[in-house]
Amino acid sequence: MPQKFYTQTIQAIEQELDTSEKVGLAQVEAQRRLAKNGKNVLASQKKKSMFSKFLDQFKDFMILVLILAAIVSGVVAGEWTDAGIIMFVVIMNAVLGVVQESRSEAAIEALKNMTTPEARVKRDGKIVQIPSTELVVGDIVLLEAGDVVPADLRLVTSESLKIEEAALTGESVPVEKDKATLENNDVALADRVNMAYSSTNVTYGRGEGIVVATGMQTEVGKIATMINEADETDTPLKESLNQLGKTLTWMILAICAVVFIVGVLRNPANEAGSSLMIDMFLIAVSLAVAAIPEGLPAIVTIILALGTQTMAKHKAIVRKLPAVETLGATDIICSDKTGTLTQNKMTVEQVYYDGSLHQANEPIDENSNLMQVMLLANDTKIEETLLGDPTETALTQFGLDKGIDVAELLKVKKRIQEVPFDSERKLMSTINESDGKYYVAVKGAPDELLKRVSNLSAVEKDKILAANKEMAQNALRVLGLAYKEIDQPYEKATTENVENDLNFAGLVGMIDPERPEAKEAVAEAKSAGIKTVMITGDHQVTAQAIAERLGIIEAGQDSRVLTGSELDKLDDAYFKAHVGDYSVYARVSPEHKVRIVKAWQANDKIVAMTGDGVNDAPSLKQADIGIGMGITGTEVSKGASDMILADDNFATIVEAVKQGRKVFSNIQKAILYLMSCNVGEVLTVFIMTIMGWDVLQPVQLLWINLVTDSLPAIALGVEPIESGIMKRKPRGKKSNFFSGGVASSVIYQGVLEGVLVLVVYMLGLQIGPHVSNHTLQHGDALTMAFLTLGLIQLFHAFNSKFIHQSIFRKQTFKNKWFNWGIIISAIIMAAVELPFLTNVFKVTELDLDQWLAVLGTGCLMILIVELVKLVQRKTQNLN
Repeated sequence: MPQKFYTQTIQAIEQELDTSEKVGLAQVEAQRRLAKNGKNVLASQKKKSMFSKFLDQFKDFMILVLILAAIVSGVVAGEWTDAGIIMFVVIMNAVLGVVQESRSEAAIEALKNMTTPEARVKRDGKIVQIPSTELVVGDIVLLEAGDVVPADLRLVTSESLKIEEAALTGESVPVEKDKATLENNDVALADRVNMAYSSTNVTYGRGEGIVVATGMQTEVGKIATMINEADETDTPLKESLNQLGKTLTWMILAICAVVFIVGVLRNPANEAGSSLMIDMFLIAVSLAVAAIPEGLPAIVTIILALGTQTMAKHKAIVRKLPAVETLGATDIICSDKTGTLTQNKMTVEQVYYDGSLHQANEPIDENSNLMQVMLLANDTKIEETLLGDPTETALTQFGLDKGIDVAELLKVKKRIQEVPFDSERKLMSTINESDGKYYVAVKGAPDELLKRVSNLSAVEKDKILAANKEMAQNALRVLGLAYKEIDQPYEKATTENVENDLNFAGLVGMIDPERPEAKEAVAEAKSAGIKTVMITGDHQVTAQAIAERLGIIEAGQDSRVLTGSELDKLDDAYFKAHVGDYSVYARVSPEHKVRIVKAWQANDKIVAMTGDGVNDAPSLKQADIGIGMGITGTEVSKGASDMILADDNFATIVEAVKQGRKVFSNIQKAILYLMSCNVGEVLTVFIMTIMGWDVLQPVQLLWINLVTDSLPAIALGVEPIESGIMKRKPRGKKSNFFSGGVASSVIYQGVLEGVLVLVVYMLGLQIGPHVSNHTLQHGDALTMAFLTLGLIQLFHAFNSKFIHQSIFRKQTFKNKWFNWGIIISAIIMAAVELPFLTNVFKVTELDLDQWLAVLGTGCLMILIVELVKLVQRKTQNLN
């Protein structure tokens, strides 16, 4: 169990760590501890060499199959060009894999860079400045506004100290710190007010603390450890390609064996010599090479790359190509609240004055006491941007929005005295002078402020408290405002003489509001069957209110909100079974976020996790796809992400989902096209072998593959988005590229293609100028089969544009790249009929009737598939 310093007294910690709050450590002792425990830095993962990373890329099953195909194609079949193309694809994929690797390394390096370079500490009773890397447990560190906390500290003094911990806890407002010992033994990280954590930012006040943890023992160090240890999940894309590779390998082995054996056995015994066996072996190998869509990895890579370009235009920057397709399969979006669903900017939403509650957009008298106190009892610095505590900058921005020249007001009513904010009394006061008049402005916790107000009746106070309660229930952070006028400044301004006999000015309610477009984005995700889950370090009331406003839960659905402490009480089995019951998680730690993601994954859900803080990094890496924020996100969260939102806009995620679904759909179309064509090729050669007919030559099979497997398949990858794609439910983790009717379409369309080619072959024996010449007659028939097999695939590419829908629509010809791809491929395919190429490809020159038979068969392919699709739509109610 980790030591809980927040429950220990300062004296007990001093004794345990052998240090002194007043004098700190001796320099000699500090050096001894540094030598023993190491520097205050985050450890990196052991980095792989570039060569190791390169070799890792060849562990993929499909890649091994392609390498085998290249070897067989080159060494046995002598087709070195084809072998070279295959190896080029393999090596290109390996290089891309190496370039895109090391997300964890990048995240850890970013964590390192967040640590402050210098720290002020007490050594031998003197205050000295040392590199933060040399801090040791027991050091006494001094903090002031602007500092980055250099290690985990137990606070020993706290003077109006506020620390912004959003990057670590998700808390949107700086935390007011206090040195008092906490009695509860189970306090959430965000509520440990007597602790200061490494890499967080001091925004206000001063303090001192004893170093209780350094390096990897700090809370941010624990996050670094989780980043290192987080499971790397295979993307659905990778799993599908691996499955496809294994299936193809067994099919290829069977094809090679059957075609070879049947081909040899079909010939008379006296012909079954070594020459026949070599010929049949080459044909079997050529067919096997043709059966492997060796261009598939390259085509998938190109489709994904084009998808990333489109997504980049929509402000979604993809760091790893498979993330494009994975996002399209998302079932759950686990979203951080602060800065992702909300604006990460405190904003005035309601004000209470003159006995009633008003919305922030209502007009207000700029000279009212409410506005005067709001702007005077305020430490915001007005420069190009507003600098200061988010709560106070929100008040100043409210004044600016009302058209008040705040800078001029502060000059006219100059501050001459003040009583700084104190966490015990929870108030702040200023005394401002203008033309010999003195104005006291006080703001703070409403309950504490009302104790010092004298101009209210009991009924009025009850009404104010009721308004305060109503605003708080709506998750607003409420401040009370009061004032009084005095004849002369105080000799010494204190809470006793300044903060009494006050006049009530009003209440102001603030919140970190939801992004305007987020509600619509959540609704669109819901219509697409995607569940949005809010995970935040903020308070339960705040989280629930924002979730209700966004439509993540309905009003009053308290049971769907779970806190981190409540989650700790649930065992893994129960939580896995009931994770779907919860939509909002509040006051959570980094460990909780990872646990939530894992619970959804255990239910076979594909999980996307959005986040911007250091605390999000482990869950971003654990998720199937991590989505970092480009503007407010830390470098750590960006480094652990698969995709970064350049505009931090939740709505961009929905657009990215749409693009991801389009990418998967287009990959399915390419696979349908490639695999059905390969089935047609296999069936053609197999039947020809069984029947003892002339068989297509290796050069012909490889030429068909080269022409038809490139441009048309790539062009299918840039098909526009189909209408209604965001009305479909997520396809599920168990789905693959053959789901949704693709598998059955591959089979029947491939069989149809093969049958039509064989019909053309038999027809070629009956028509043409060489019917009377047996040798040329067979040559014509084989040439017709060859050209039909190549060109029918180009006709079939149109069928593949829609798996179930008709191609007779305007959208069919909308893709100009597809149109040109088909035209170019058709010209290249028909070029074998040029006189100087006929011998190379072992073909004869066809006459007009034979060409009409070839082209007519291609048209027939389209018509038959259209008829089948029509029947499917009518009988299966397909969209």
